[in-house]
Amino acid sequence: MTAAIGTRIDLHGATRQYRIGENTITALDRVDLHVDEASLVVILGPSGSGKTTLLNLIGGLDAATSGTVAVGGQDVTGMSRSARFGFRRRCVSFIFQTFNLLPGLTALENVQFGADVAGRPDAAERARAALGDVGLGDRLDHFPHQLSGGEQQRVAIARALATGNPILLADEPTGELDFRTGVQILQLLKAQADAGLTVLVVTHNREISRVADRVIELSSGRVISDGPPVGGRAEIADLQW
Repeated sequence: MTAAIGTRIDLHGATRQYRIGENTITALDRVDLHVDEASLVVILGPSGSGKTTLLNLIGGLDAATSGTVAVGGQDVTGMSRSARFGFRRRCVSFIFQTFNLLPGLTALENVQFGADVAGRPDAAERARAALGDVGLGDRLDHFPHQLSGGEQQRVAIARALATGNPILLADEPTGELDFRTGVQILQLLKAQADAGLTVLVVTHNREISRVADRVIELSSGRVISDGPPVGGRAEIADLQW
């Protein structure tokens, strides 16, 4: 489910600041980052380190205060809100920790909605195929409240996959899941990277970073390390947490 848009990600001196009263909070501080090809990249760090802010800048959900952000060959930095919406439709897909499923829609309708927003003419077929890929082909007509947390997360992943966009951004995708379900989610994400997508996973769980192709660690809004997992990449079956 890849698209023609490139997967290159470039940040140069990307900074994001927020005003809280008379105080200025720097959530991201002069970050330089380059991702050239399809891979599984883990963005690692504790709460408040800037992980989600970084993901939001790459995905066009937020705008940098200074510096530049380019994704898939497009300069996101100065885009208007409507232009960023169009960019997200064509280039990136999100998996949120809180799932963000529409409660009044079935699993199939939730996934098809994502493909419809992305402008895919075969949205219904994509939705069915994506739900089958995540092992929910028999749960198409179930509403979110009829699904377990792990099943809801898989619906959220299917929705992202059905868009056909080449960059997949996942914010703490295993954060609320038990170990067994978390492993299933990681296997799904790894399969997407192997299929040619660029997958960025935000997590505070260092164990999860062991299966990545690349680990970018943040602290206080800055990149403090960037490279392969310490000790080499591990198999998902070898993880423990």
